[in-house]
Amino acid sequence: MKPPKFNKELIIYEEGDFVENPFSGETFELNGTELAVYDYIIGLQYIIDRYGAFNEESFPYQKELRKGLDWFRTNNIKAYMVLLD
Repeated sequence: MKPPKFNKELIIYEEGDFVENPFSGETFELNGTELAVYDYIIGLQYIIDRYGAFNEESFPYQKELRKGLDWFRTNNIKAYMVLLD
């Protein structure tokens, strides 16, 4: 799987792992690329929560979050539906 184009500095993991949705308890196995993007998304969500969704300082992070979610929907819709929807 090719690294995402939206963030060329994203470090892709050599190995994947199982990830659990904290709300549903469902798990899904992600490869190294998917796991790196997933962790990036979770980190962005944390930053946005800290700033507040309506704070202008969070807007660049919200744009990146949208790119990450779009990447997941395109590259692994099943994982997106289980972990991020």
